[in-house]
Amino acid sequence: MSRKALILVEGHRGIGLLYVQAAQRLGLRPITLSADPSQYDYLAAQGIEGIRVETDNLDALTHECSQLSSKYHIAGITGFTALDESLYAKVGRLCRHFGLPGPTPESIERCCNKFTQRQLLANAGIPMPMYRLATDAAGVERSAAEIGLPVILKPAAGSGSSGVRLCRDGNELTEHTAFLLGGKHIWWSPPAILVEEFAQGPHYVAHLMGNEVIGIEAAGFGPPPHFVFREGTFPAPLTSDEHRHMADVSLSCLGALGLGWGPTCVELRCTKRGPVVIEVNPRMSGGPEPVQLAYGIDLITEHIKLVIGDQCNLRRSHSHISVWQSLLPDRDGILDWIDGDSRAAAVPGVAEAKISIEPKTRIIRKGDHRDSMGYVIAVSPSLAQTQAILQRAVELISWSIIPFPTSSGEEQSAAPRLSPPAQAASAKR
Repeated sequence: MSRKALILVEGHRGIGLLYVQAAQRLGLRPITLSADPSQYDYLAAQGIEGIRVETDNLDALTHECSQLSSKYHIAGITGFTALDESLYAKVGRLCRHFGLPGPTPESIERCCNKFTQRQLLANAGIPMPMYRLATDAAGVERSAAEIGLPVILKPAAGSGSSGVRLCRDGNELTEHTAFLLGGKHIWWSPPAILVEEFAQGPHYVAHLMGNEVIGIEAAGFGPPPHFVFREGTFPAPLTSDEHRHMADVSLSCLGALGLGWGPTCVELRCTKRGPVVIEVNPRMSGGPEPVQLAYGIDLITEHIKLVIGDQCNLRRSHSHISVWQSLLPDRDGILDWIDGDSRAAAVPGVAEAKISIEPKTRIIRKGDHRDSMGYVIAVSPSLAQTQAILQRAVELISWSIIPFPTSSGEEQSAAPRLSPPAQAASAKR
């Protein structure tokens, strides 16, 4: 029998390479099953085996894993949610079929339906915004009237803030409802819209592994009406009482949803009535690097250990502060040029400065995670020092976006962006 293999269902443009590298460090052979392996550049670059398979078909996945088991000892199976979070439930079913450690698929499926998630949390008495479910425009309007504007409209199933928007008045409500139901939004399930109260207050993300809260991150968004993550600080500057309260609420979510195996991230807002749960994601967050930089805990490696049946180690090796900032375009158009990442990366205290977009790319902002052009992340022993490092690095990155040609075919003058505005707090992808 050949060496142990780790099966990765689909890949991930952000953290996929980190999973591959962590698997190799643990002596595993990573193999990716994907509907389109070519979309993940790191597979070819790293010489990683990628097998084309219909990943939305559980039978096809089971068959492929059975075929691989004749060549390799399959030590574990895990995967990424991509745009369809139900994919992770299929990972759980594969693990159950092959007798491997993994998430409970029924719990994942319940959690991935945001309306069902809300109902389960409400039944457990967990604080959260008011909400309603609507399947047509009349239902959206009626729900918004019952809750009171402003409200947030979001698909009942989805990820990455895709289709999520703050509606501050009737016109915005009508406009976004038409967008979601008019064929422009890609639905992975029958169209259903969650209408939620806009809970106002600072946003936080609790990072959990199993039944342990690793830490809580403060996060900030770009300008409304969308919710594109712009910046973050880990750990969040909280009092011990604030941290304990949010950690207790996060742990209560696990019990209410039947979670508690592997990684989970819980999004909260701290409102006048205390922390309220915005969303529970039964998966790794899109950016585990701040935790590793601040605490020395490699969540990806520890997750893989759980996947292959080993014991994970969540002890901190140090206690620093990491901050990140995403590079977000402020307009649509054609990216003429972007540079400065190498200068930013050379700033002492910068852990990484990454540009993930090429010049001449057409930029059409979608109001979700796809808008990011890259990020900068910094770390040091103190919050003030780390913020100063980050600001210095971000100011070294600049770009220019040329507006799209007008109807007459003429291009308007370039719109240079000498540097993104320095954020007072922190930053990332």
